[in-house]
Amino acid sequence: MHTALHWKDFSILDAGSGAKLERWGEYILSRPDPQIIWPRQHSELWKQAHAEYIRSSKGGGHWDIKQRIPQKWIIGYTLGVNTQCPYELRLYAEPTGFKHTGIFPEQAVNWERIYSVIVRELSSGARKGVSVINLFGYTGCATAAAAAAGASVCHVDAAKSMVIRAKENCALSGLADRPVRFITDDVNKFIDREIRRKNVYDGIIMDPPSFGRGPGGEVWKFEDSIADLVLKAKKILSPNPLFFILNAYAGYDPEIIKNILTITFGSVSGRSDHTIDPAGIVSAETIGLPVAEGSLRLPCGVSAWWERQNIRS
Repeated sequence: MHTALHWKDFSILDAGSGAKLERWGEYILSRPDPQIIWPRQHSELWKQAHAEYIRSSKGGGHWDIKQRIPQKWIIGYTLGVNTQCPYELRLYAEPTGFKHTGIFPEQAVNWERIYSVIVRELSSGARKGVSVINLFGYTGCATAAAAAAGASVCHVDAAKSMVIRAKENCALSGLADRPVRFITDDVNKFIDREIRRKNVYDGIIMDPPSFGRGPGGEVWKFEDSIADLVLKAKKILSPNPLFFILNAYAGYDPEIIKNILTITFGSVSGRSDHTIDPAGIVSAETIGLPVAEGSLRLPCGVSAWWERQNIRS
């Protein structure tokens, strides 16, 4: 498992009995997680929670506010903390009606990789610029990482509120003047238009939900649509691309997600009409977070990458 270890403003203080106790900056939240089937290790810590998300038997749920908290607050994450060019991201955390906070902290492992790949490519002088598209971009954390590294970015999400938050997060992170386009649109339809316009990108980030609806009521189900969407998205990769990232959440084995990219970028006859010049490597792994002081680790999802060969040091 690839674990996000460089957080300063986030940590899981304890986890057990179907929930996790998290510190988000100054505030502590309790959120359900059905895969946590072991007992709690530090029961006294749970009394410190500022708010607890309570699931409803009818679906959804609500926040039980135990101590006053703001509607939203800022937390930081430093990209490239062990490099010569670190960059401080500043992001809004906000307890939402869907139990999420607008940030998936385990995705920091991908932010780091995006940042390092782009910085290395640009600093090598191999090309003058790098273009990236972030599909299902949500609140823009990966968009901010790519922009901080020096890429031009197209951020696409079907939810206008998420696109607004992504723009706010980029501004908070000092990236308001960077070349980032924010698009509110159905991802499938946007890719179709980019194919017709012959627009291409050096990197693709795809972080789809398990289920969702587009602005026109389009229904998205991961298991029904992801393979065809990845194949279509390959058509907007440049002839000399850097990477393609595909994320999936808990419940999928890494090999399942890896297989999608292997087929898409492999030599399976008749599967693609778009040729990628350089050879690449497909990899996949579970990504997660340390619990407490690292004695336990919590799996949070799966990340698969296609990368151009020899790009990583």
